[in-house]
Amino acid sequence: MATQNLLQAIHDGLAEEMRSDETVMVLGEDVGKAGGVFRVTDGLQAEFGETRVMDTPLAESLIVGAAIGLSVNGMKPVAEIQFADFIPPAFDQIVSEAARFYYRSNGAWEVPMTVRAPYGVVPGGALYHSQSVEAYFCNTPGLRVLAPSFPADAKSMLKSAIRDPNPVLFLEHKMTYRLIKQDVPEEDFDVPIDKAKVHREGTDITVVAYGLILHHALEAAEKMEAEHGISVEVVEPMSLYPLDKDTILASAKKTGKVLVASEANLSGSVSGEIAAVVADGAFEWLDAPVRRLGSPDSPAAPYAKPLMERFLIGKEEVEAAMLELAHY
Repeated sequence: MATQNLLQAIHDGLAEEMRSDETVMVLGEDVGKAGGVFRVTDGLQAEFGETRVMDTPLAESLIVGAAIGLSVNGMKPVAEIQFADFIPPAFDQIVSEAARFYYRSNGAWEVPMTVRAPYGVVPGGALYHSQSVEAYFCNTPGLRVLAPSFPADAKSMLKSAIRDPNPVLFLEHKMTYRLIKQDVPEEDFDVPIDKAKVHREGTDITVVAYGLILHHALEAAEKMEAEHGISVEVVEPMSLYPLDKDTILASAKKTGKVLVASEANLSGSVSGEIAAVVADGAFEWLDAPVRRLGSPDSPAAPYAKPLMERFLIGKEEVEAAMLELAHY
């Protein structure tokens, strides 16, 4: 075991796959000599060379388009989008091309491509560095959308994503890169790529959360039990698409009350889909309406600090929502 933060675990996952499989390569803006804007790919170009850790122009459609071409020609590219906010120019390539390649070729062509994208609010990030883009892609059959929130899970799931024969969008919350630390096994280990994870058992309410909000929820759950005697079960849907409905529904039926929390804008978010799954599959077990918590429907996180703090979902908001739901 080695204690690592999320950034270090992802770096090691990439390096290990590149050492074990010569068809794995990395491409993106500043991923080579600079080691990436967050330093996730630091040192990889020195170890593997410029042809396997390739700096690209500032053109996201080119990055993903090239990755698609590489993937159907025997490579397993990992394309980095420097910030998830910059992914729209590559939307057509991801959704219209990569996700549909296997289907439209009647299974003749696989696209073993992984797209890494740092997402979520970061202080001072404002319009173009703080967006949650997951909902745009969670309506795309043929594409996996993963968003693990702990280092060990992220490392294992990234390795599984690289090995997957079809395209994967791998989301990494920027605020958790250095904030969240955990003991990570040094040997190869397997975390299922399509399963949700119950981080904390409980009996009174279920909280379904991911990203930075998951860590807020875990802290709030401890406080709820210590101060109010409320037992909170916390579930992380590490695969946002497709969802592990069975784990979510089992928890909902167990507790009878469900809070779905994320950092994304509330309208049209993944939390709405999770709430619909619960309402459809566990209605007879519910003791309260499904509650959702999310950011305001603002075009983007504000730059001004007071406004940004108002926009963010913090620990206090998570605690208040838990308490309100528990007392319903």
